[in-house]
This record gives sequence, structure tokens and C-alpha cells, in this order.
Amino acid sequence: MLHERGAELAQISGALRTAREGGPSLVLLTGPLGIGRSALLQRLAARAVHEAEDVRVLRANAAPVEQDFAFGVVRQLFDSLLAGAPGELSERWTRESACFANLALADEDMPAGDRSTAAYEPALSGLLSLLESVSADGPLLILVDDLQWVDTPSLRWLAYLAKRLRGLRAVVVCTLRDGEPRARHPLLSEVVEAATQRLRPRPLSSAGTAALIRDHFGEPGDEEFIRACHETCAGRPLSLSAVLLDLAAAGHRPTADRAGAVRAARPADLRERLARSVRLQPEPVRHLAAAIAALGEPGDPALVPRLAGLDPIDYAAALRDLHALGLAADEREPRFVHPVVADAVQSSLSVAEREWLHDHAAELLYRAGRSDEQVAAQLMAGVTSRHDWSVGVLRAAADVALRRGAPEVAVRYLRRALLDASLVGEGRSRLLIDLATAERGLDPVACERHISQAIPLLPTPGHRAAAALRLTPAVMGLLRPSAVDLLRQVADELGPPDALGGAAREMALRLEARLRQSGIDDPAELASAVERLYGMGEEPPTATAAERELVAVLVSAATLTCRLPADEVTRLAMRLLEREPVASARVYSALPLATVALVAADSVDAVGSWLSVEQRIGRSRASVTVADGFGHLEQAMVFMARGRPTLAHAHAERALRLSDAHWQELGLAATIALVRTALEIGDPALSERVLDEASRRSSSCLPLAVAVQFLGASVDAHRGRWAAAVETLMACGRRLESAGWRNPVLFPWRLRAAGLYQRLGDPRSALALAEEDRLRAEEWGAPVAMGRALRLKGMLLGGETGEDLLREAVGVLRGSANELELARALLQLGGRLEGRPEADDLLREAAALAAACEAPWLVERARRGGGDGTVRLEDALTRTERRVVTLAGRGLTNSEIAGELGVTSRAIEKHLTNSYRKLNVSGRRELIAALPRLQAVKGS
Repeated sequence: MLHERGAELAQISGALRTAREGGPSLVLLTGPLGIGRSALLQRLAARAVHEAEDVRVLRANAAPVEQDFAFGVVRQLFDSLLAGAPGELSERWTRESACFANLALADEDMPAGDRSTAAYEPALSGLLSLLESVSADGPLLILVDDLQWVDTPSLRWLAYLAKRLRGLRAVVVCTLRDGEPRARHPLLSEVVEAATQRLRPRPLSSAGTAALIRDHFGEPGDEEFIRACHETCAGRPLSLSAVLLDLAAAGHRPTADRAGAVRAARPADLRERLARSVRLQPEPVRHLAAAIAALGEPGDPALVPRLAGLDPIDYAAALRDLHALGLAADEREPRFVHPVVADAVQSSLSVAEREWLHDHAAELLYRAGRSDEQVAAQLMAGVTSRHDWSVGVLRAAADVALRRGAPEVAVRYLRRALLDASLVGEGRSRLLIDLATAERGLDPVACERHISQAIPLLPTPGHRAAAALRLTPAVMGLLRPSAVDLLRQVADELGPPDALGGAAREMALRLEARLRQSGIDDPAELASAVERLYGMGEEPPTATAAERELVAVLVSAATLTCRLPADEVTRLAMRLLEREPVASARVYSALPLATVALVAADSVDAVGSWLSVEQRIGRSRASVTVADGFGHLEQAMVFMARGRPTLAHAHAERALRLSDAHWQELGLAATIALVRTALEIGDPALSERVLDEASRRSSSCLPLAVAVQFLGASVDAHRGRWAAAVETLMACGRRLESAGWRNPVLFPWRLRAAGLYQRLGDPRSALALAEEDRLRAEEWGAPVAMGRALRLKGMLLGGETGEDLLREAVGVLRGSANELELARALLQLGGRLEGRPEADDLLREAAALAAACEAPWLVERARRGGGDGTVRLEDALTRTERRVVTLAGRGLTNSEIAGELGVTSRAIEKHLTNSYRKLNVSGRRELIAALPRLQAVKGS
């Protein structure tokens, strides 16, 4: 896989032709590490063997570890020449090699000043004579790779040969790496000066990079992938091949979306090769490379020389050498050509060297007034620090990381700070509290553990209460029993809020809010919370953040239990939002519960405006934070309450993505939102995917467990397992009732169960649940709850009574924010009034609202006449779908239908799913039951 080396190969081939006619030459191949000199020699050797039968190839590869092996390179050359040679030549070589052995022993004892070429003259001339004998039969191609590492006796012979090539039918090709200090050796300089041609391979062009990519992957690369490879590897074949091998081994293809993987690649083989090269460099070059690797790129020209311990002259010289070696990108800027070079330099250092280097770098950056995170990065690279300011720097860096929305980085800084053994008493407790604050969104268990460790070290009840309030807020009621015990302990020690004032009262109120929220699945605790709210009067105090947090928890309890009507809940929740600053740290409190209360009360217009302001402030921040995640979650709730499940689903997914890195509570709440949107959208594939994701999360969270049961029942209904779905929903209802959760908007289990009972042919049970739902909706008083309940009863009852209920449902839902529910009611009423003048207007309005809500399944029903869902097969289904439905109606399985039609089972499954939706049936079982009626409609 040699590309763009045709000119070099052509010149050396020309030199071989000249050698045949008696014109020898010495060709020197130079260039930085990784430019492809060795690969070029390999191609020359292979080409000479296959294309010219009379060319004899002598080849040697020098290595640093063999520099003490006298005449090692000479032995390699002649061993390769005489393999299979006639006996006479082999005998001559045996005599000459014995002479080398004696010379090597003498060379070790000979004073340096006496080691002249003249002392070796007989042996050197004997070798030259041997070459002359061999070249008489055909030209010689003598290849020596890495001239800078050739042992001194062999180098002496090469210098001797270079001056005596005349009359020898030979081409000598040597490679020499740029920047190597041994290039200044006198004997090596003699070889270089004797060169008749000097070739310097250029870096690969973009086209050459593309060709190498095609060789590795067997397919052309995308333009962006090629650009990433070319920019990252700077046209160096060694680096590029290592990166491509790494990517291919990982199963990647050369596509545009893998460009990031190219830039992030750190091939281990390349790193080790570069590390070996760095270890062989003189001390100034090694120190400079280590300083650049430690300080990162681009290196600071003012600090890099100081860390390397070099004066300006030595620094400039060492940087030139690094650039000549091919490790630095520029001889004036301390920057490596590839990120893997820094890895290689780090791996070439001992543990002690790395420790000293990063500690010294931290000190230089600190004294120079650099940012806390820059200094902290150096402290993090070491195990210990000898500086008394290191803990302060790490805490300050953690604070910066938290402000930019990177709590996981803050946690690493603070855990590193805890390793400082000098911290004791209150100082250590403060650090533990800072760490717990950073951890509360990532690791609630660790947060609780560190708060528990900090509290005994704090001097007063107030300090201990403040520390306990750093525990992860349990908006979902997910506090561990040990955390609840801790909160109760500090709350008891602090005293009741009414007996306190100032900051102590604020902490007591917040502790009460946390403790009450931890008992949301206990009906006695919920009842107590509502009584506490009653005791505050019609205007509960909301002047301070703590008062608002407590009132939010109490209003939430009243919402779950329906102990206050929806309009009163709306009034109280609006007071909270009016007094709460939009840019507050509300995600670290129970205040998001106010949004849930307003959604349940069908009063989302005001909260939508409030969230719009919050979102604008969020966009002004430089980074994404936990608050952005909660903002998306609240937007999802608002869109659901307005009947926009598709938009709600998108916001819920964004919230879930943010939660993966930042906040467990946000992840649970976002999952619940996803479940609710999937239920509303009603797509079977989406429901199954969301159910799979939700089932993997915590089952100890009651709201999530209930949501998963709801969605599981929906999936069962889609598959025609109505009895199982009803059983699940009834069990879910019993669980909710036992917990005291009675809100019909948040938990519409009766609505869904009644519809399933109707499908099962049990109208009595369906009507009983519908009546219960209506009574509960009247008790709560939200328009959306009342409208749903009336629509359900109107759907179940026929005649004028059913029609009147549907008309009433439409009237009530016109006062609701939920336009999707209004569209459903209009659809039912329009279908019931089929044939009357007003029916078409109702159905048109239903279709328009459904379209605005991005509910195409309702639009389709409205355009067909909607109502009870009875449709005409020829209008609703394509020809293929009608054939699939007919065969399914005969009892054939998916695989049998696939065999009948000559398609895949997957295609049959897709046709059936589309047909279920178009025919308004939940699955195969309901389809088979409804098919006679549908076919009768077709014929009528």
C-alpha cells in the first residue's frame, strides 16, 4: 500500500540501470519519522527481486539495541547476499567474518584515538573485493535502513565503501531519519557527503490519503472522513495506517460520521513506536517533549521552557530537533503533530518523573496566575501534592465546573482534594459538603454518604441542618430510608419552624418540605400534608424560598388526593410561580411540583409563559445544565396538557438525554413523561420501545411503576390481549387508591379500563368505571377531567342520553387547554350525528384540531366519519393491506400469510400494524371479531 512514491522509485530504478553499465551511485533517503522511508526500501527490495533476475539484493535494518554489536549491519548485508551462494564465496565470507570477530574484540580494547580506518584497511578492502566479485555477475542493490543506528564498525565500512564505489556495479540506498543526534557522527557525515542523490519523500496529498483509505477498507471514504484523516495525520503514512487499522479493527467504515473517531484515535502500536523514539533522544529534547505533553497544547512559550529547565537557546534548539524528528508541528511553536505523540511522551516517563512533572507544572501555572481549572488539571494528573494551596485550587475549580454545568468534573476535583491528609475537622466537613453537592445529581448514594460523614464534624445544629439540605431533593419521593432518618434527626435537633426565626426557620421549613415529600406514597402522610395546608389559611406564606418550597409540597399532596378543587390548586400554584424568580435554583427544591399541579388542574397557559421566560434565560448560558433538563421536562408536561404529544415526546427525550449525565431524578421524571406521550400517541412500535427503556429503570419509584403498568396494558391491548390489559389496569388502580393518589387527570386508569371492558363485551363494568370516573372528575373540577369522563359515558351509552353527554363533553372541553381531547369529543359527537347537517362541521373541526395536534390517526378517522370507528375496508386500506387483513381473518399466522403472498414476515407485521390503526382496532383478536361487521359495511 505504497502511494505517491513513483518519482523516488523511478530514480532508483534509473540508478540501477546506470549501475548495470558500470555507473554506481549512493542514494540517501531522508525525512521525519513516519514518512515511509522503510516502506520504500521494502518496495525496492521486492521490485528488484521480481522485475530484475540479475539484481542481487543486500539488505540490513539497523536498530538502537544492536548498536553495540560490532559489524552487525555488515553481517546482515552479507548474510543476505550469500544465502545459497556458491561454496567459494561462502568460504571467503567465512574468512572475512572471522576477521571481523577479531577486529571487534580488538576494537573494544583499542584507545579511541587509534580507531582509524587505516587500522581496519585489510578487512575493509577484503569485503570490497568480495562485493566486486559478486557484482561481476549482475548489479547489486545494497539497502541500509536507519543509518543513524548503524553500529560504529559497520558505519566505518559504509564510509569506506562510499568513497570506493567507482568500478562497482552497485546502488547503495540508505535511509536517515531527520533530527537524530547521531546524524552528526563523523563517519555518518562521510556517508551523507558521499551521496550522489538525495531523495526526500513528501507527505501524502489528500488524494494519496484517500487511496490509502480505500486500500484499508476496500471502499472509498466519504469526503469528511478523508479530510479528518488528512488533517489529523498530516500526510504521514505511518500515522495514517495505524489510525486506519485501529478503526477497521473496531468495525468502523470510512463514513462521514466516523470523522470524530479519526480525530480521537490513539493507536497503541503507534504510541509505542513514538515512545521508543523519544527515549533515544538527548536530555534537552526529552525534557522539552515532556513539558509540552504535561502543559497540553498549544503549549505556553513562556512556561514550557521553564518546566523543561531549558534556557532560550537550548529551548529553540530542542524544539527544532523535535520538529525535525516529525514530532512537533512547527519549529517555533510547542505543539505536537498528533495527539498520540503526547501519549507516547507520557508513556516514556517513569511514575516518579510524571509525578514531579505535573506537580511542578501546577506550581508554575499557579504562580503565573493561570485559571483554577488549568492548575487543577495538573494536580489531578498526580497522586499527591506538596503545596498548601492545592485544596483551595481544587475547590475553586470544582465551583467553576459546577457553574458551567459539568458536575462530574467537579466531583473528580473534590474527590482528589479529599486525598489531602492535612484536612481535619470542620475544614474536612466543608469539603465533604461541597463534594456531596456536586454528587447529588449523579450519585445520590455517595451524596448521602458524604453528608453523613460531614455532619458529625460540624459545630452547631444550624450547620448540620444546612448540610443535610444538600441531599438530593426527592421530587419523585425517592429518598432512601437512611436519608429520611438523617433529615428527621437534624430536623428534630433544630426544632419546629414556628419556634425559630431567621435562617434557622428557613432551614426548618425546607426540612419539613423534604420529609413530607418523602412520604408521598403514604396516605396518612398525604392527609397530614393537606391538613397542614388547611392550617395555613387561604393565603399561605410564600415570601421566602423555604416557604414556597413547603407550600409546593403541600399543594402537590392536595393535587394527588383531590382534597382541594382544581381552581384552588391553580390559585395557590400561581402564587408560587409569581413569587419565584425565574433564574432561581428551583431544580434543587420541590418547586417543580407546582408545574405538575397546574398541569393536573388544566391551567397551563400561565405556566407556559413562565417557562418561556425561563427558557430564554437558559439559552443565554454558555453550557447545558440540569436546569435545562428540567426546563425540557416541564415543557413536555405543558405540551401534553395542551394535547401536543409529539412535541411533548421530543422535549421528554431531550430531558432524558441530559439526565443520563446529570440527574437521576430528572431521568425518572423524563421516563414517566415519555411513557405518557407514548400512551397518547398510541403507536405500537413506539410504545414497545419506551416500555423496554422504562422497565430498566427503578421500580421502587411509585409514579414510574404506575406509568410502566399503564404502558404495559396499552401494549397488551395493541396485541389483542384485552383481558390481561384490564387486569393490569385494575391492579394499577388498586395500587393508586391504596396510596391515596386519586387524581383523574394524572392517573386516568378508569378511562382506559372502561374502554377495554366494553371491547370484552362487559358494558356493566365499563359503565360502573365510567360513573366512578365522572364523580372523581366532578370532585376535582378540571375541564379536561370532566370532558374526558363525559365523553367516555357518552361513548358507552346510546340514544339521546349518550348524545347529550357527548354534547356536554364538547362544551366543557372548549374551556380546556387540551385541544386533542376536544378533537376526540368532536369526533365522537360527529360520528353519532352522522347524516345530520351539523355532523360535517363537527368532523371538519375535529380534523383541523387533530392536524394542529399532529395526530394523523384522528385526522384520518374524522375524514372517514369517525364516531364509533366503523370504516369501509376499501376506503381505509390499500389493496395489499386488505389481502393481509382477509388472510388474518381466516386465522393464518404472519409466517403463513408471508408464504401465501411471497413476502417477509416483517412486511406482514408492518401491514397489520398500519391496518389496526386505520381500522381503529387494537390487535389481531379485535380485528378478527370486527371483520364481519367491517365487511358488512363494505357491502352495504
